[in-house]
Amino acid sequence: MAEYTVAVTTGSMIHAGTIGRAYITLIGAKGESEKTLLHNLGNFTTGTTGTFTVSTPSSLGPLLLVKLEKHQYLMVDDEWFCSKVQVSTPEGELVHFPCYTWLSSGEEIQIRHGRVQHVFNEEEAILINHRERQLATRKLNYQWRPFMEGLPDVINADEALDLPEEIRFSVTKSAEIFYTQTQILGILGLKGLTDDTSQWKSFEDIKQAFSHHTTPISEYIAEHWKEDEFFGYQILNGYNPMAIQRLNGLPSKFAVTDAMVKPFLESGSSLSTEMQKGNIFLLDYRRIAGLPTPVIHGKQQYIAAPLCLLYKNPQDKLLPIAIQLNQEPGPDNPVFLPSDSEHDWLLAKMYLRNADFHEHEVNSHYLRTHGLSEVFIISTLRNLPTPHPLYKLLMPHTRYTLHINTTGRDKLFGPEGIYTKATNLGGQGKFDLLKRWFSEVTYSSLCLPEDISDRGLKSIPNFYYRDDGLKLWHILSRYVCSMVEHYYPSDQDVQQDSELQIWIKDIFIHGFQGQTRTGIPDRFCTVEEVIRFVTMVIFNMSAQHSAVNTGQFDYGGWLPNSPNSMQKPPPTTKGNSTEQTLLDTLPDISTSANGAVFRWLLSTNAVDFIPLGCFPDEHFCEDAPLRIIETLQADLAKLTRQIAERNSSNALPVPYFYLCPTKMENSASI
Repeated sequence: MAEYTVAVTTGSMIHAGTIGRAYITLIGAKGESEKTLLHNLGNFTTGTTGTFTVSTPSSLGPLLLVKLEKHQYLMVDDEWFCSKVQVSTPEGELVHFPCYTWLSSGEEIQIRHGRVQHVFNEEEAILINHRERQLATRKLNYQWRPFMEGLPDVINADEALDLPEEIRFSVTKSAEIFYTQTQILGILGLKGLTDDTSQWKSFEDIKQAFSHHTTPISEYIAEHWKEDEFFGYQILNGYNPMAIQRLNGLPSKFAVTDAMVKPFLESGSSLSTEMQKGNIFLLDYRRIAGLPTPVIHGKQQYIAAPLCLLYKNPQDKLLPIAIQLNQEPGPDNPVFLPSDSEHDWLLAKMYLRNADFHEHEVNSHYLRTHGLSEVFIISTLRNLPTPHPLYKLLMPHTRYTLHINTTGRDKLFGPEGIYTKATNLGGQGKFDLLKRWFSEVTYSSLCLPEDISDRGLKSIPNFYYRDDGLKLWHILSRYVCSMVEHYYPSDQDVQQDSELQIWIKDIFIHGFQGQTRTGIPDRFCTVEEVIRFVTMVIFNMSAQHSAVNTGQFDYGGWLPNSPNSMQKPPPTTKGNSTEQTLLDTLPDISTSANGAVFRWLLSTNAVDFIPLGCFPDEHFCEDAPLRIIETLQADLAKLTRQIAERNSSNALPVPYFYLCPTKMENSASI
């Protein structure tokens, strides 16, 4: 007689437990056990581990699979989330079976042992069959669907309820989002903001209207948004550090002259001299030019496609020194300067911040992080079975993304979505902007070190997105390198892994539309190629998303600093703007309130937040990867301390913490 001690762990989320009956069958290389009832005496309540004994006439040999079955008890037809099963064998081995799956009544699943195994080393027929069946099922559950021509494909689901349950929001997160949204709308509704289509009367009215929800940074911005020094700081460290680039030569479409900007440069210097020194930078929102704008509450909305020149002065402050609001120079497209009237200059900066809002929300935030993460996740779920090393490596970075994306395409970008109804790029404009960005995306632009270098930003001071991001990139790269080199000792191992090759091919075809100009590979030939690509994937799923998402309310909570729409056309002359002009140009009260809703919602951390490097789901079980994870966690803790020290000693009242590991999630989960 051989006895196996079986520990079955139920998930910790709400409603994970069951009062139903569960059965287990152990399957080994030498046979399988009888189906055994796991007696439910509180053993399957949320967050608990039940211990049971399974007896067999003789040893089953190396354990390969466990089979779980669930049946309802009496008339209660609940579901059960099994996290993992651990089996102690008569030979003294502890075998780990990661599950992390919901079981319905009458359902049966087979769970494979948690050890990594490449497809080219698979020998047991039963495991080969299990691997093939698992992928076949996944290909049915996770299907590609075209989003629109010129953009990456998406998951084939009309709404979140169409998705498999294991990748949907937990009950806690769903309830929290519903509560937060209801709370926001309730507060705004009580103040009469959501239905008021009149214009703002004063900036003080704006402050009072949104006084119910502020952050230390949004309060600072409300006091300092007019200042050029702050304007330059937020271009580097606000919610969209992706727009700025160093300028080597003035574009012919930008009608700025040396005489215009000479008063704002170091005494005796010139524009060409400062460009040669690397002190001149450019913002160019050319992708917005000519996009259609909607009518909101009976009023036509307007948008600009600005160019902005910025100067790094001898005190290392980045200052705007010229703004042209549209791409084509001409007498009706003046260049605005800091020496113009206060309201002319503020109005020009407001139009630029509105353009930046759209470039951020549509491209930097949605498509670069959420959209491409969706591509990586679908390919992972379709093509990498549970024993594959990249499946185990990437799964923590997939949490909730498919759910939030599926919901967001409807609730934000759909015909009745908030973004559609409350911005001056509602309707077709936002999709055109997505296509324009995606037509230019390259592999190198998705890799932070290369992107920083290509934009000429390696030496610009006070650029904390770059500083923290590069440290984080190198931490993740070392982590990925250790994992990949452990499981792929040679280039030949990479080349013969058919599942890995299908994974990257699917990404190339469905994500990047088979465009070789992107530089995205369609196959891997070397270990180094895998390391670079997987580092990029994890960084964009976690760190990059945090950098462009977390600060949305901080920098957008004060409406004039980041208008979600503009109700007047860009000025064609100087000298006519007043404070009333600024107020009349901002979106009406209702549109402003609706714009605040999604920024507030998307910047709110969830109760079930899981920070980068914390992996409660134990996909890896072997000593080597667990040691690698410990090193990652130690590196992240060190970076967290460095960021805290930098922020505490920084003279600038606005700290930068969006790339602090403890403040970002493993995945694009909101």
